Amino acid sequence: MSKSPINYSLYLVTDRDLLYGKDIVATVEQAILGGVTIVQIREKSLSTREFFQCALLLKGITAKYGVSFIVNDRTDIALAIDADGLHIGQDDMPLSVARRLLGPNKIIGVSAATLKQALTAQAGGADYLGVGAVFPTTTKDDASNVSLQMLQEIKRQVNIPVVAIGGINENNISKVMATGVDGAAVVSAIVAARDPYGSARKLRQ
Repeated sequence: MSKSPINYSLYLVTDRDLLYGKDIVATVEQAILGGVTIVQIREKSLSTREFFQCALLLKGITAKYGVSFIVNDRTDIALAIDADGLHIGQDDMPLSVARRLLGPNKIIGVSAATLKQALTAQAGGADYLGVGAVFPTTTKDDASNVSLQMLQEIKRQVNIPVVAIGGINENNISKVMATGVDGAAVVSAIVAARDPYGSARKLRQ
C-alpha cells in the first residue's frame, strides 16, 4: 500500500493556550470547514493521558472530513491512535527510528531551519519539511529565523513538499506562497481567532 497524495496548502497546528475559552474540537472543525487541509496536534502542556484523549477526539473530526491528522513529537501517541503521521523536530526522536516504528505508509514530517537540515531530512526519508520560523512567532520559543529567500532556496533544492511555518497570517501569507512552497502552517491566526472558520477561509483564499 502506498501513501495517498497529501494537500499541505493550509496546515493547522493546535495550541490550546491560544483558544481563550473556545472548545478545541469545535475550533478544529470550524477551521476544516473554512479550508484547512491538514491538522497537527501540538500540545506541550498536556499529560500523556490528556494528549491521547485530545488526539483521539481530533482524529475523529479530521477523519470525518477526510483531512490528514499528524501528531507532533509523540511517536507513542501517533501509534496509539493510528494517526496519519508524525512531525518531528531536530531534537526529537531520530527520523530513522520513527520510520522503523511507524512503518513505510505513515507520513513523517521534519522541521528544518537550514538547507543542510532540509537535505538531510529528505535523504533520511522524510515525507515533507516544516521550514521556519519565517516571521517572528510567540508559539515557539526556540524557533530559528528563516528568510523568504532561504525558504525559496530550500524549496528549489528538495523534491519533497515544503510547508512554511512561523508567524504566518492573512497579511503575509501571499508573500510566503510566492516562494513556491506547498503550504503554510498557521497556529494563532486560526486558533486564537474569534471566528476560526472565517480566518481559515481568508487564509485559504
